Amino acid sequence: MYSAVDANKRNTFIIMGLFMVLIAGLGWIFSEAYGSTGIFWGTLVGAGVYTLFQYFAAAKLALALNGAHEIQKRDNPRLYRMVENLAITTGIPTPKVYVIDDPAPNAFATGRDPKHSYVAATTGLLDIMDDRELEAVLAHEIAHVQNYDIRVMMIVFGLVSAIGLLADMFLRIAWFSGSDDDAPNPLFFVIGIVAAIIAPIVALLVQLAVSRQREYLADATGALTTRYPEGLASALEKLAHVGTGLKRQNSSTAHLFFANPLKGKALSSLLSTHPPLEERIARLRKMGSQF
Repeated sequence: MYSAVDANKRNTFIIMGLFMVLIAGLGWIFSEAYGSTGIFWGTLVGAGVYTLFQYFAAAKLALALNGAHEIQKRDNPRLYRMVENLAITTGIPTPKVYVIDDPAPNAFATGRDPKHSYVAATTGLLDIMDDRELEAVLAHEIAHVQNYDIRVMMIVFGLVSAIGLLADMFLRIAWFSGSDDDAPNPLFFVIGIVAAIIAPIVALLVQLAVSRQREYLADATGALTTRYPEGLASALEKLAHVGTGLKRQNSSTAHLFFANPLKGKALSSLLSTHPPLEERIARLRKMGSQF
């Protein structure tokens, strides 16, 4: 478990490096195609500024996009006290607590570090979970804060968005640049078009893989916190029966949630932001047998 957390932190730097290579590669190809090093440096600076903005603003944006509103202890003592107790248990500052008015049971954590973290739960989750199950779900979300998953996913989200914007911009430049004076190098022009199409797909697949792996790790960390893996397994079984699709559909923040918040089952396992519920339950039951 603890070795997995250490590996998780090491892999973060590898993931960030991969995204920067993708961004730098896109900039370099198009700078070669148009014979301008300014494109390369402009790409790096622009992507850096955009990612920095996402780092500080994305958490509040995610809360707003999903209709979450902050509560105090008096508004929902049950939820607030559970978050507060779990924060004390894990030794982190108490995250700000939010509620989403939605009948679908779900939750998510966001922020840039434990000192600037937020935990949100839907009214549907509060309605159908008993105390042990709700505590297990919240422990999972607190685990994302503990493991700094919230920071990684905010940065990854920002970089994926940056790659998508850059690819779209380069494709538009390629489409509308038709004068002989600024005709691009044909070889690099073709490579650039292919790269601009492939790069966002690669970036998305990396994001999904990172998200799925961190869900497994948060399940294990949360179960260790409560010392009761069955609570989380039971909560996941309820979600499998009830469904977790929210009224507000935001694919850009889907990876943050406890379970897939998008409606429908058409998404393949390759494109899912979450591992299968059955696999998560099986891992927790196996973990419970070792306690």
